[in-house]
Parts: sequence; structure tokens; C-alpha cells
Amino acid sequence: MAYSTFAAIDIGSFEISMKIYEVSQKKGMRQVDYIAHSIDLGTDSYTKGKIEQERLDELFGILREFRKIMKTYRVEEYKAYGTSAIRETVNRNILLSQIEQITGIKVEVLSNSEQRFLDYKSVAFQGAKFEKFIEKGTAIYDVGGGSVQISLFNKDNLISTQNMRLGVLRMQERMNKMGASMRQYDALIRELAQSQLSVYKKLYLKDKEIDNLIIVDDYISNIVAKERIDGPSDNVFGKETVERYLKMAREYGKEHIASKLSISESDIPPLYISLILLDEVMSTTGATTVWAPGVTLCDGIAYEYAESNNFLSSGHKFENDIISCAMQVSKRYMGSRKRSETLENIACRIFDATKEVHGLTPRDRLLLRLCAMLHDCGKYISMQNLAECSYGIIMSTEIIGISHKERMIIANAVKYNQLPFEYYEELSSHESIERNDHMRIAKLTAMLRLANGLDRSHKMKFKNVEVEIKNGNLNITVSTDEDIALEKGLFGNRADFFEEVFNLKPVIRQKRSF
Repeated sequence: MAYSTFAAIDIGSFEISMKIYEVSQKKGMRQVDYIAHSIDLGTDSYTKGKIEQERLDELFGILREFRKIMKTYRVEEYKAYGTSAIRETVNRNILLSQIEQITGIKVEVLSNSEQRFLDYKSVAFQGAKFEKFIEKGTAIYDVGGGSVQISLFNKDNLISTQNMRLGVLRMQERMNKMGASMRQYDALIRELAQSQLSVYKKLYLKDKEIDNLIIVDDYISNIVAKERIDGPSDNVFGKETVERYLKMAREYGKEHIASKLSISESDIPPLYISLILLDEVMSTTGATTVWAPGVTLCDGIAYEYAESNNFLSSGHKFENDIISCAMQVSKRYMGSRKRSETLENIACRIFDATKEVHGLTPRDRLLLRLCAMLHDCGKYISMQNLAECSYGIIMSTEIIGISHKERMIIANAVKYNQLPFEYYEELSSHESIERNDHMRIAKLTAMLRLANGLDRSHKMKFKNVEVEIKNGNLNITVSTDEDIALEKGLFGNRADFFEEVFNLKPVIRQKRSF
């Protein structure tokens, strides 16, 4: 077939939306329809932990309608994702089962980092403008109902990402609980935002210069696109525009603002909150220019589908962003760059040499690289409890593009690089884990342990490492003129576990230059 019809569904905190696309290698991706329904799922989820039945019935009705529309367009494949409103419910599994049973639509829940990564992809696929925009210090400011995410770029590299519970619906619910009037919003929201943004500035901005913000949201982007207030500016505006909108929100009633901006009166409080938060983020970062590309999570879902099925490609290397973020985490916890590079190089050589027996994927190779980068981050807290501290840091640190499950795999592989390995029955008794993921942990741990054993002295003695399978052995030939008695002496236990996992006996051989 010349093209594929794909539907992307986003079950958000205050809106459920579906975009339908035609995707082809020849013409790329074209949006053919966009359907959206406003529904406040977030307020129930954030305050009660469950979504009330009345709203659930409305949700089921919307999704049944979406299913009919998909049939009309003869949609071949779809992806439906829930974000924070679904993610924060205490009965999530029951809810997802009900949705599939009643509507016929299977919904998956995105972790925060996966959601923000898809939003980021939707921006990055804008092409040359995105690449030009991030040449200077740039932050992507991603606004959701439950939280906001700020991701920093430096010289084209994504260097950090941080989530703060300052989402628009969460802020609106706080205002409602306090009985605050619209006139009180400005001072109260700024005070709440500053308490978190001031800490963020100390930890992550320091001497960084941020010139540009890229905003991904559901309110400001829409009104900027409608008004084109700065002329043919392709949705780029400055602080004076934000101040003009804020002035309008302060001085006029809802009816006047709704008419002026062509929005419903119910959208005015969240729009006002969004503007206040944007103004505070601009003040905190020092950014003077904002680009609102008008992309949505649905666009990110569709781009990922098109990319994974080879319908289109991006010149931007997203894997490099994941690696860059991990390197910054390692740096923050005083990790040795050279040591990590040595460990990563050896581990990847082991991975590549054993690809016919390990059954892992290129994604697992990426996770192994991250394990090597973060293997000793816990020493920042405790040299004695390195393994547990490393585990805690990794599980508590978000790396954009890495899911919660993948973070758990990395954290456990790093932990058992130092501690005795826990088998499935033992590990599953205190951690929610599937058998196949436990096997991935075992394999990555075995490779990491072996690589770590080859550089146990941390002196990076080897000029080159060659790895090959031969006669049931994993022959590791190291080129060095130095004494490797320590490495050979401590190699045994690590080699034993590798042999247990892969049925290959590691053998270390030294190759001298004289």
C-alpha cells in the first residue's frame, strides 16, 4: 500500500483528542482530521485518586465515538495513551481493563518521561526551525494538567530535564480549594511557582544562558496561533506579548476576554494560570523569545509511529539526547568520565560479540551504555553503600525518553554489579517485575560485571579489547604491557555469573606489544 492510515489518541487531564494521519514514505505525514472533547479527568485524579463514575461514562462515550470515526477512515493502526490523569489513579489497572472492555480501545499509560519525550519529538520533527532555534541556549517548557517539565539544551544537546508539580489543573484546583478569586490568582500562583523555580534555578541553571523557550501547551499556543499578534512571525513572540495577555486577563471580564480571543469562558482561568506560569519561567530562565509550534502529544505519537515504521526520519539523533542526559546525571554525582567511557566501551564490545546468544535488542544496548555511565553514581552519597545509593539515585532521577520500567532495569543492573544477584522469586517478592525483564536485568548485569572486572583497578590499562566466541568460550584479548594480575585475580566471580547466564566461559588473554 502507498500509505498507511494511523490514529493517535491522547487521554489528557482536561481533554481527550484524536488525530488521524495518512503516512507514506513518498509524502511523509499528513493530518486528515482532528477531534477533541473537553473533559476534566485531572481534578478527580489529583484530589481523590479515582475518576468519578459520571466522568468515566463520559470518557467511555467519547472513546466509543472515536472508534466509529476510526472505522469510517479505515484506520489500520492506532495508539491510545493516557497521561497523568490516568497515571495517578489508584485503580489504574481496573480502569484500563474497563476502557478496553467497554470501548474496544486498548489504552497504555505513559510514564512522565515517555510523555515528555513524545512531546519533544513532535517539536524536533519541525525540522530546520527546531535545529536553528536550539543553536542558542534553549529550554522546552512542556505544560500539562498535573505538572510542567523544563528540558534544557546546550549547543544542540539535551542536557537535563526536570518535572515540577505546577500543572495548570493542579494549580486551578489549589485556587478553588483556597476559594481564591481571579484577582488573587496572580500573587498566589507566583508564590507557589517561585518556591519550586528558585530551587530549580540553583540546581540546574547556575551560569547557563537561556535565550529561547519552546512552549508545548493547550492554551497559550492556541491563542497565539489564532491571533498572529506579532504579524507573520510563525508563532514566535516575546515577553511583551505575555504581559499584554496578562493585562487583558487582569482588567477585563470573562465575557470580553472570551469574545476577544475566541475561546470559551471556562478556558479563561486555565489560560490565565498558564500565562502567569510562563511569565515566571521566563523570569527564572532569563528567556526573551518564545516559540509556540502548536504541536500536541498526538503529533509525537504519530511521528514515533512513522519513524519506527520507516515512513520518515528525523535528522535529530534522539538517542544522543538520552545519552547526554545520563552523562549530565553522572557528572552531577561526580562520576569519572574516562572510567565510564572505558566501561561502556568494554561492555558494548561484549554485547556486540554475543548478539547471537543473548537475544537482546538495540534498545537493551542503549540501556547497557546507561548502566556503564551511571554505575558508580552512588559513591557521591556513600562509598560503603555504593550499590543501594546508586539504585536510589537512578530510580529517583528522570531521564527523558527512558520509561519507568527501563529505569528499573538500569537501576537493578547497576545495583547487582556490586551486590549478590537476586533471582526472580526473591527480587519479585519486593519489586514489581516481569520474568522477561528480570532476564534482561540478569544479562545486562552479567555484561556489566564482566566489563567492570576487566578494569577493576580503575587505571584503564587496556589500549584495546577484542571479544569473540570460540569453542564455548568468550575469549577476551586485552592489549597492554602493564601488569594485569589484579584483573585476572578478581575476574573469577564475575566470569562465573556470566557463564551461568550465557553458558559461555569468559577467558582473559593478554597481548603485549613486545
